[in-house]
Amino acid sequence: MNEIFSRNILYWGIDVQEKLASAHVAVFGLGGVGGFCAEMLARAGIGELTLVDFDKVSASNINRQITALHSTVGEYKTELFKIRLKDINPDIKLNIFTDFYLDEFNFDNIDFTADAIDTMRSKVNLIEKCYKFKIPLISSMGAGNRVCPDKLYISDISDIHDKKAPFVSSVLYQLKKRGIESGIMVVTSDEKPSVKEKITEAESIKTASGEEVQFNKIIPSSTPFVASTAGIFMASCIVKKIGGI
Repeated sequence: MNEIFSRNILYWGIDVQEKLASAHVAVFGLGGVGGFCAEMLARAGIGELTLVDFDKVSASNINRQITALHSTVGEYKTELFKIRLKDINPDIKLNIFTDFYLDEFNFDNIDFTADAIDTMRSKVNLIEKCYKFKIPLISSMGAGNRVCPDKLYISDISDIHDKKAPFVSSVLYQLKKRGIESGIMVVTSDEKPSVKEKITEAESIKTASGEEVQFNKIIPSSTPFVASTAGIFMASCIVKKIGGI
């Protein structure tokens, strides 16, 4: 496997590469942000990934999601990544959960979590769980409704520049109610969000345990540039933290 990661090793050395090979990262959400994050983690040489996503590829995903093609519409994102990431690194260990995350999940042996969930309840539950059990986490807040990847930055939630951006303010409000006002790392944006038309869809999902989950989902605008860059930012941050770079 050293040949696959030889260019990585030229930068950060074999000792760091071995740390990455022994690390376990969980990625929640495999859309525009999480998909790129998962792929970059695999290409960096993370040895074990847990992937969680309930959704199938739709035609509206093709403009920005790495596994979304006309040939993959209707297929589960988790299954597509299972094939794709094994093709990148045949030795990678993959744990696949094709399910909607609520709050029941075993975080044993997970070294880092990437939150790329776009539904409020699940996102806040995940952040709270990682905070409670001291699992390092980076959360995506601010990839939708934007076009400028150069406006992205990483910070603690307490240091977010624009706390009044609608999605950000909602997440921060819910976290504050749970006593969480700092200690969570995020990738977010200084760009003012914009959408030509506000669209809300009612969605009903049945979890693997049989629970019915219903919610109204606001459909954001989403360009090819920002979500992918946010995912790469997240993966870079995780690799640097794990590797001590």
